Amino acid sequence: MAYKLMAVDIDGTLLNDSGELTENTKNAIRKWVDKGLIFTIASGRPIQGVEKLNKELNLDVPFITYNGAMVVMGKSKQVLYEQKLSPEDSRGIIRLGQKYNTTILIWKDNKLFVSEINDRVNKYKCISGVEPVVANDLEQVAENGVTKILWYDEVEKIHQYQKEIGALLSVNVNFHPSRPYFMEFVDKNASKAIALEKIGLYFGIKQSEMIAVGDGYNDISMIEYAGLGVAMANSPDEVKQRADYITLSNEEDGVAHVIYKFLSES
Repeated sequence: MAYKLMAVDIDGTLLNDSGELTENTKNAIRKWVDKGLIFTIASGRPIQGVEKLNKELNLDVPFITYNGAMVVMGKSKQVLYEQKLSPEDSRGIIRLGQKYNTTILIWKDNKLFVSEINDRVNKYKCISGVEPVVANDLEQVAENGVTKILWYDEVEKIHQYQKEIGALLSVNVNFHPSRPYFMEFVDKNASKAIALEKIGLYFGIKQSEMIAVGDGYNDISMIEYAGLGVAMANSPDEVKQRADYITLSNEEDGVAHVIYKFLSES
């Protein structure tokens, strides 16, 4: 099989534990992009959160951001696909989060909205690289829909929420922990798999011609969708069980290993 597209998660996958893109991985990506590979980054981050990586790669590649709620080209900033949470679903997630007394962060129009500045918001600001906007009424922010909502809480509470909230939310909402302390919410028509489908349609690439590599629960949809789904060695067992192949860890250039193994063979 000649693979034409490769989608790769960032944290725990493309980057090592120090948050670095190694020269080995960078060179592998550039080598095959020069040969015609469509390389796409698939992340829960907003576009601002991938700018550093975008500059480092210096390629106009499609970025799957907000866990699939928006697909945007890295240099031209052309939006290839966007799917918002509806106002009604957004308000339901906000009200439930307030009931749980968790920290709620809302992404809308590539801006970050919060109800107050606290330690968790400050930590998330460092992660996202975006200055939060304080809103007195988060439900008002939800007017006309939002891109993504995130709850930031203790790991144990995130586990508990995952068990409980499915029965409390609209069937039109996708939710999953992206990190042990993050629960993320997007529309059911926003996932890394759907984003891959849209990119495939845009570039004329078949599902069977795609590789998807990730390490987290929010990567499962694209791992299952792609013709070749790859889990990192550092992935949880549930993610590994959904994959066709398990590569090396992010500390061992697992993405570069996939490129050299499967693209060399194709």
